[in-house]
Amino acid sequence: MDFKEMQEAYAKEPRPILIDMYTSWCGWCKVMDKKTYTNENVVAYINKKFYAVKFNAESKATLSFLGKDYAYNKKEKIHELAKKLAGYELGFPSTILLSKPEAPPAVISGYMIPSEMEAPLKYFGSNANEKQSFIEFEKALKKEW
Repeated sequence: MDFKEMQEAYAKEPRPILIDMYTSWCGWCKVMDKKTYTNENVVAYINKKFYAVKFNAESKATLSFLGKDYAYNKKEKIHELAKKLAGYELGFPSTILLSKPEAPPAVISGYMIPSEMEAPLKYFGSNANEKQSFIEFEKALKKEW
């Protein structure tokens, strides 16, 4: 799913958003694709609860998000939308979670195995982020993955 498809789907049926931000040269991004994003628990939960966008942070394409166009910054060699979403947390891979498109992003920088993905995915996927802190949620979570 790309940003345009995600925004269209969100308009019809709101769900949290997961953005898998990567670069073509990132070795850990490739490992995460092979080991984490193929795990059946991770895939099933993301497909059920999120709109997922795979985003190359060095893409040359102009992308529209929340009514604004973002382009590749040649000088900085990074897409403007990557900077907007991740701020100073630019590392790869980055998993960016949004409760809604205009919400402040929760940026998780670095490689995660499936068991490390469970708590943040369920925190946003169950809308617990609107009711309690992540620390409280994680303490109470009975991990299944």
